Amino acid sequence: QAKLVESGGGLVQAGGSLRLSCAVSGRAFNSLGMGWFRQAPGKEREFVAAISWEGRRTNYQDSVKGRFTISRDNAKNTVYLQMNSLEPEDTAVYSCAAGPWGTGGHLQVEYEYWGQGTQVTVSS
Repeated sequence: QAKLVESGGGLVQAGGSLRLSCAVSGRAFNSLGMGWFRQAPGKEREFVAAISWEGRRTNYQDSVKGRFTISRDNAKNTVYLQMNSLEPEDTAVYSCAAGPWGTGGHLQVEYEYWGQGTQVTVSS
């Protein structure tokens, strides 16, 4: 069983930046593929970014490419999402997820463990 705890959300103006963190415990972090998903009010949860277990492969939703960067520190059991040039459309609850297959894909079914989420609000 893995426990995931997100942090770093908040309120930011359009064009600003935030860095989200997700600390993982209870499983061998360096075997897990990690992903970030988000859910805006009234919308379904959607894929944002993912990274493979060793950090060599990353995957992004088209709308965040060039603005968001996912990374991981296996020594700290933590995955990060650096978000730059934020837009009001990025407002959502952001959740990290861990998948035992290690690939870091874009499908929610690939992920077994989920965090509670952190709110990101971008004002115009």
